[in-house]
Amino acid sequence: MKKFYRVLIMAAAVAMLTGCGYNSLQQMEEGVFRAWSDVESNLQRRADLIPNLVQTVKGYAAHEKETLQAVVEARSKATSITLSTGDLANAQAMQQMADAQGALSGALSRLMVVVERYPDLKANQAFLDLQNQLEGTENRINVARQRYNRAVETFNAAIRKFPYSLTNSLLLKLERKAYFKAEAGAEQAPKVEF
Repeated sequence: MKKFYRVLIMAAAVAMLTGCGYNSLQQMEEGVFRAWSDVESNLQRRADLIPNLVQTVKGYAAHEKETLQAVVEARSKATSITLSTGDLANAQAMQQMADAQGALSGALSRLMVVVERYPDLKANQAFLDLQNQLEGTENRINVARQRYNRAVETFNAAIRKFPYSLTNSLLLKLERKAYFKAEAGAEQAPKVEF
């Protein structure tokens, strides 16, 4: 009879652990980490393409050294900032990453203005291919950021809802994750000049 009660207690304990969100919370946190890895993967793709872009433009615009150097420096700074999964709960670290990526986007925008000044470059097939890849990468980065924010929303909401909140406060102690936020001034439309 004692054996029957032991088995019953064990079964009840397993049922309570699976119903309290212990596994689900950890699975959701892993979803946040995976979504962030997707963001970083796309940022790396952009950083890898930039040296090719700069080299392509250098041949046509040798005297635009200042702009080209700014792109190279912004890329270097952006790739030097990396976040670990532990930093995803740190809003300040997330903001530093966003600032560095924003500076890189700004440098690329200035580079595109330089390109407008060189009609031969605009017609160069290699440059057009590279430009298309950069545009595709920017779109991928945006989609990855949106997916990351959705994963963070799901995770943050789960650790605040009962009974997951109880499980989290007693057993897991997982922290809220920071959303990816736009850089300052992004709410204003960019000014295009020809």
